[in-house]
Amino acid sequence: MSDEEREEKELDLTSAEVVTKYKSAAEIVNKALRLVISECKPKAKVVDICEKGDDFIREQTGKMYKNVKKKIERGVAFPTCISINNTVCHFSPLASDETVLEEGDIVKIDMGCHIDGFIAVVAHTHVLQEGPVTGRAADVIAAANTAAEVALRLVRPGRKNKEVTDAIQKVAAAYDCKIVEGVLSHQLKQFVIDGNKVVLSVSSPETRVDDTEFEENEVYAVDIVTSTGEGKPKLLDERQTTIYKRAVDKNYHLKMKTSRFIFSEISQKFPIMPFSARALEEKKARLGLVECVNHDLLQPYPVLFDKPGDLVAHIKFTVLLMPNGSDRITSHPLQEVQPTKTVDNDPEIKSWLSLGIKTKKKGGGKKKKGKKGDQIESDRS
Repeated sequence: MSDEEREEKELDLTSAEVVTKYKSAAEIVNKALRLVISECKPKAKVVDICEKGDDFIREQTGKMYKNVKKKIERGVAFPTCISINNTVCHFSPLASDETVLEEGDIVKIDMGCHIDGFIAVVAHTHVLQEGPVTGRAADVIAAANTAAEVALRLVRPGRKNKEVTDAIQKVAAAYDCKIVEGVLSHQLKQFVIDGNKVVLSVSSPETRVDDTEFEENEVYAVDIVTSTGEGKPKLLDERQTTIYKRAVDKNYHLKMKTSRFIFSEISQKFPIMPFSARALEEKKARLGLVECVNHDLLQPYPVLFDKPGDLVAHIKFTVLLMPNGSDRITSHPLQEVQPTKTVDNDPEIKSWLSLGIKTKKKGGGKKKKGKKGDQIESDRS
């Protein structure tokens, strides 16, 4: 086996160090999520909360691996986004934006952290109100949460991605909601937030993905977005897009000096992970980013919307497919929700939910790792 192959082999979950880095990133992003939820109050400015989420991740990751010889990259893997009501995703505004939260808003928080390129992402839905969430808001959150619980049990070695796609749609329909189109659950690898193995949210003639089977020692970001509307999100205003990722395989000689300046800054500061344009000088960024996107040097994460009046919920978690079963390392408890619908009368959904998450293996095996994971799990609840 060549050094390269050995390096490749050791960088999956068979390495205890890799598992530790994933779990450390998860611990930080779970705490960051708790902080962001506590900041989500009526009249709070969205950009301020997004900044606090990102600052917390940078500060906490900065304390880790400080005294190692080889420099370890660490920090924000996906900028904090706070998408409100019918906004589906990726709302992470610039410093000049005045958007504030209001009582009763349904807030989707989406964020990610990495240590040495090992990524933990999480998304959570929270309603700005006292007491239990009821009505259609409760339905759409319960749909996302139940679909996430089913997906956790079906994203496991030996099962296929199409099974997950079909199952989550069935769950959403039970709550009279739709799974939002165009959302992908990706395999995560070191420094790769959008790996090639994916689960499609909704199969359609326009979006096809390869059939694939989950395997032991893989890591997935399972991403579920539900809507009380049609679940066909639209881009309303390109100027709202603020999150981008460098397309590492693309090159182009930019014409504008501003574009070259911005692109050089991006290549130095954010060579691999998605970043927010807030980190760049705003006036220059507005001009320079357009040319970079037009020539495919940057991949934009557009802000998408369902129709006004529709409610959207988002749950995303990171799961490690360990030899002893699935280990969901990112999450946050839901508020109390009282949906108007139930899945109790659907035998197929009930059978999925009754599947175990851990594998019962013969012999003593790798018990200790499990305990460490359980510790992180109990710290969060």
